[in-house]
Amino acid sequence: MSAMEVVVALLMVVGIVGIVVPVLPGLLLVVAGVVLWALDERSTTGWVVLAVALAIYAAGLVLQWLVPGRRMRRAGVATSTLLVGVVTAVIMAFVIPVVGLFVGFPLGIFLVSLARTRDHREALRATGHALRAVGTNILIELTTAFLIVAVWAVSVIFLT
Repeated sequence: MSAMEVVVALLMVVGIVGIVVPVLPGLLLVVAGVVLWALDERSTTGWVVLAVALAIYAAGLVLQWLVPGRRMRRAGVATSTLLVGVVTAVIMAFVIPVVGLFVGFPLGIFLVSLARTRDHREALRATGHALRAVGTNILIELTTAFLIVAVWAVSVIFLT
């Protein structure tokens, strides 16, 4: 394994961690690793692997946009509610270091839903739908990242 391949593998690991702990642009780091490797490799295999990785990335982005969003719309949770959840998460990240993001997002969604419906049960239901959508989004992003890593690893091990 070359030094570049070690760097790329580490970048991909950091990217996967960034997906699970949403502080870094995880999936983008995984793709950046393949781009670095392809630029260093400068072979047909490198360019084909890069093209496949970019196609997987694009498919993952489309799925991230379609699947959770469709479920949220069916459940009646507005996009503006999600935006308030994200803003609350960012604010809470400064108020409560480390866990503020994870507390702020559902809190923001709950408060907006409660203000809109004046019903605790409905607000809890909307919060649950939003959290499931975020979980689905993370699973789609992780699956996309693992597919890209697998394509890259197979090419490094068997094709170069």
